[in-house]
Amino acid sequence: MVLENVPTSLRGELTRWMIEIQTGVFVGTVSALVRDLLWAKCATKMEEGRCCQIYRTNNEQGFSIRMLGDSTRDVVDLDGLFLVGVKNARWETLVPEDHPRSLTSEE
Repeated sequence: MVLENVPTSLRGELTRWMIEIQTGVFVGTVSALVRDLLWAKCATKMEEGRCCQIYRTNNEQGFSIRMLGDSTRDVVDLDGLFLVGVKNARWETLVPEDHPRSLTSEE
């Protein structure tokens, strides 16, 4: 998980389950249940920050990505492949409104 501009207390809570190898960068091996619970905790406590979670899964890439918060980067699912789109002035004109741009915990 990568956390940016989140409360210190949230970072402290994540250190119970993972190692913070650099400020806001957490690494660890947890079950799917714990991973989803930690994601839900981040979603409710991150305030104005940003959260990104990358985890191993059984797909072509071998991992999945989900992001929350205000960002110029967004995860785009392109026929089952996750790509990171960088928003710029043309982003909104190229990507249709109904395109599933952000991948969240509802999946």
